[in-house]
Amino acid sequence: MGDDLPVRAGLVIPAAEIDERFSASGGPGGQHANKTATRVELRFDIAGSPSLSEYQRKRLTERFGDEVRVVADDERSQLRNRSLARQRLAARMANALTPVRHRRPTRPTKGSKTRRLQAKRQRGETKQTRRRPGTDD
Repeated sequence: MGDDLPVRAGLVIPAAEIDERFSASGGPGGQHANKTATRVELRFDIAGSPSLSEYQRKRLTERFGDEVRVVADDERSQLRNRSLARQRLAARMANALTPVRHRRPTRPTKGSKTRRLQAKRQRGETKQTRRRPGTDD
């Protein structure tokens, strides 16, 4: 079938756990597209995978459900589409396993408030000097 799929540090998916399917891709390409199976579909069963920890399984199931599916039919070559699909699968899984860092709201410092107000005053004075003399608006 192929090589194991490295997802991130500490997680490698064995090739036996990834289901590969090939089909005709359709679209432009003429007779070549109609005759060859260049479209690649990869499926990975999250729920039944022994290579995932419970934490990883929980995170991936929350994001994708029981299985994650990736399709690639960008290129005319089956080998290139297979490589693209494997990269996309690894990227989607790594992205789902990365914890989201929530922003902790902060307040502006006293110095930044002072600088902002000073800049506003300076800008107002600049605009005031550009007015016509004699108008008191």
